[in-house]
Amino acid sequence: MATQEIYLRNETETEARGPYTAQQVADLVEAGQVTPETLVYDATTEQWVALSANPELMALAFPEKKKLVLKAKEIKTLNKPDENAKSITVDDMLAAAEGRTGDTADKKDPTIAMARAAKIGMWCAVIALIAAAAGEILPGTDALMSMDPAKILAQPLVVLGAIDVVLAVLLGLGMTSLYPVVRFRAALGLGLLGFMFYAQGLSMPLLEAVAGSAGLYLCTVLVSLLPVLIAAAAGILGMGGLAWTLISQ
Repeated sequence: MATQEIYLRNETETEARGPYTAQQVADLVEAGQVTPETLVYDATTEQWVALSANPELMALAFPEKKKLVLKAKEIKTLNKPDENAKSITVDDMLAAAEGRTGDTADKKDPTIAMARAAKIGMWCAVIALIAAAAGEILPGTDALMSMDPAKILAQPLVVLGAIDVVLAVLLGLGMTSLYPVVRFRAALGLGLLGFMFYAQGLSMPLLEAVAGSAGLYLCTVLVSLLPVLIAAAAGILGMGGLAWTLISQ
């Protein structure tokens, strides 16, 4: 059989493939191109029969794999229970994952640190938006209380302040999917306020608007603690200073 020429074909094929040696047929089996249902030409009967009907070729093409069996008496363990060992709790595992144990202090999970930094950035963005809203809405309280759409629209900062309040509330509820909207608001506020202060020649309010808008934007994109803290300081101080400037005018 090892030197016999073997021809193969599938049931749906009209042309034979080959000649192959038994080893080549075994290689085709390994490649998934031959199955027990594949037809092989039987020269003795001059008929095409399933490969599974040829025991000798089946044994060569699909050799039975030996199973490894481990004897129980040969299995030894080096682990010995320590009666004085403290049981591990869920809190212990969480502390280890967060790098709060002596053994894992230098192996803190970076994803946990990134999540913590992102959460800090989110709350700092909320504070910056509230500070900005205060400066934008309070000077136009009269127009807002009148409920006159014409007067309200005549105060674009009041409209921007209302948007800031809504964004701050939604972010406080954890809707970080609004980050693209917050970034657009940061760019819009910088353009609107920046142009207004630049046209009036007010350099300090312009710097506050730039710092506040940049900090608000970066709080939604940074996930490292130190950069987030810097962006948060810029956003909160910038928006807070800008609010004071707008209120005191």
